[in-house]
Amino acid sequence: MYARAGDEIVVRGTTAGVVTRDGEVVGVHHRDGSPPYDVRWAEDGRVTLYFPGPDAYVRHLTGEPLSVDTGADVPSAPVTPQASHDHVRTE
Repeated sequence: MYARAGDEIVVRGTTAGVVTRDGEVVGVHHRDGSPPYDVRWAEDGRVTLYFPGPDAYVRHLTGEPLSVDTGADVPSAPVTPQASHDHVRTE
């Protein structure tokens, strides 16, 4: 799985009654676009560090091809853990 800032993450529900989640990728931690991602979730606007599972996929919203760079890992934005430590925010 590869993404860039501006792409959409969609998490499909795997059982009856499970709601599908979606959000915007607002931060990518690796130059090659591999996970994890900082995602702003549509349902509440929270930004969390997200490690996609097999129930997730990326919807690329731009027409530009995703170039895969195997260079050093560089965060796209500073990430600061919040007090609850269950999610992060970008500044």
